[in-house]
Amino acid sequence: MEVLLVNEGTIAAVATGMGGAGIGIIRISGNKAIEIGNNIFINPKGKTLEAAKSHELLYGRIVDPITNKDIDEVLISKMKTPHSYTAEDIVEINCHGGIVPMRKILKLVIKSGARLAEPGEFTKRAFLNGRIDLTQAEAVMDIINAKTEKSLEYSVAQLEGRLSEKLEELDVILVAVLSHMEVNIDYPEYDIEEITYEFIHAEITKLLKKIKEILIVAETGKIYREGITTAILGEPNVGKSSLLNTFLMENKAIVTDVPGTTRDMIEEYINIEGIPFKIIDTAGIRETDNVVEKIGVEKSKALLNQTNLVIFMRDISKEISPGEKELLELLKNRKTIYIANKTDTLSEKDCKISAPWIPMSLIEESGIEILKKKMIEMVYEGTVNQEADYLITNTRHIQLLEETKKSLENAIVTMKSQMPIELVSIDIMEALESLRGITGKAVGMDIIDQIFKNFCIGK
Repeated sequence: MEVLLVNEGTIAAVATGMGGAGIGIIRISGNKAIEIGNNIFINPKGKTLEAAKSHELLYGRIVDPITNKDIDEVLISKMKTPHSYTAEDIVEINCHGGIVPMRKILKLVIKSGARLAEPGEFTKRAFLNGRIDLTQAEAVMDIINAKTEKSLEYSVAQLEGRLSEKLEELDVILVAVLSHMEVNIDYPEYDIEEITYEFIHAEITKLLKKIKEILIVAETGKIYREGITTAILGEPNVGKSSLLNTFLMENKAIVTDVPGTTRDMIEEYINIEGIPFKIIDTAGIRETDNVVEKIGVEKSKALLNQTNLVIFMRDISKEISPGEKELLELLKNRKTIYIANKTDTLSEKDCKISAPWIPMSLIEESGIEILKKKMIEMVYEGTVNQEADYLITNTRHIQLLEETKKSLENAIVTMKSQMPIELVSIDIMEALESLRGITGKAVGMDIIDQIFKNFCIGK
């Protein structure tokens, strides 16, 4: 792709977390990166960074050239353009991971001629310099934020360009169709094979089929990226917080016999067979005069509109209450798993629980595996596809694919109306622009800036 702008200056940032780690990395990128690194680095054998081979690791010290004071013992390397992360000259300084040495080295690098990188600017430069496309750049953040091994696997596949390859196939077909159409529009007097509506219709139908196949796995991608939002709902003291603690295998939520202990929502991710579930322990829903608890109850009711799945719990040892009946009415048209908890309090004679209720005793640790199996089943009832080697994980991608699909459908409508071929080509051109917006071939700097501002500084 074409470089959208000239990258301004040489940038630097700490590429690792600021803390007491064993190693910290300061990354420098730009045309002055090697010069800056060379000026502040001393090798005991006199070898300079400038004379070193690309990707060679050198041992030495970072020294302030003005005061001649040592700052830290380091390993340093350079990566020559275009064989680097940003496709520019890069220098990476591996120092000790304390906050003080990393800050002192970064400050020295900036004083020597670099500027502090903006959030995501290293990856942004990789995109602007044509080393990766926009889907691959976005995959970097997905890798960092991956919640399960499966979501990591799909994010790595996107970084490798598997989604880009699928989109490139569509791009090639669209360009071929437009090329044929433009020749017929611009040079009607020449003896060129006339393009027919049948040909265009066949190609667009082929494209629509491919786009629909990609969109089918889009919901799967959203699941692996964001997780299934799952609310544990029920009246106070039915075991909601105990269930969360059992999922997490730690005492995250406070558990007491006092109703209303949980007064706000607690959110945690769990991994079941590679699917991330965002489990939300809600305040028990009941009539209450406590102002704080009342706010928690209202939040729980509002949460219903934002959840993918509800686990409804009740204490099977008690009669169903009017409040629970009201809750069950609210859940009628929602994806809900029904849990009958505290079966350990029942006699064998009374312990006959029929579907859809799942019998459970958190004290005896029974019913947990059945619940997990049911959660996975309810996910697979949707559109989770585990066969694809790529996934659409980004809402922006889905929206642009939908726009591509809509433009192609408009082209078919235009043809059916026997409109001139010029009007059909406008619809197809709009489809191509939407498609290229995904990979960044046709996207404005405002969109690019919006995407990269959510990255961490050193990435």
